[in-house]
Amino acid sequence: MGVSFGKLGEIYKLQKEARAMQKKMKAININGESKDGLVVVNINGANEVEDIDIDEGLLTAENKDRLIKSLKQAFKMANKKLQKEMMKDVDLNKLKGMLGV
Repeated sequence: MGVSFGKLGEIYKLQKEARAMQKKMKAININGESKDGLVVVNINGANEVEDIDIDEGLLTAENKDRLIKSLKQAFKMANKKLQKEMMKDVDLNKLKGMLGV
């Protein structure tokens, strides 16, 4: 039939926890740098780009391929660091409980 008030309260609690987690994730800032150090990418815990710093020497038509390579390296490094950072906060028992394991 309908959803019980207990279930509605549970759903509300989960939504509240999800919003708090999103806020916490957005507060995390991670830098990723290309191997040559000419590109630095800053992302937050929600994997949103906050800032990109590119050495001016890469901003020429001749350096297009090098710029692309450096951007990819910087994003890859930032994502690796973010994954490590996120694993620090993972409570495996809580995660298992959420998954019903």
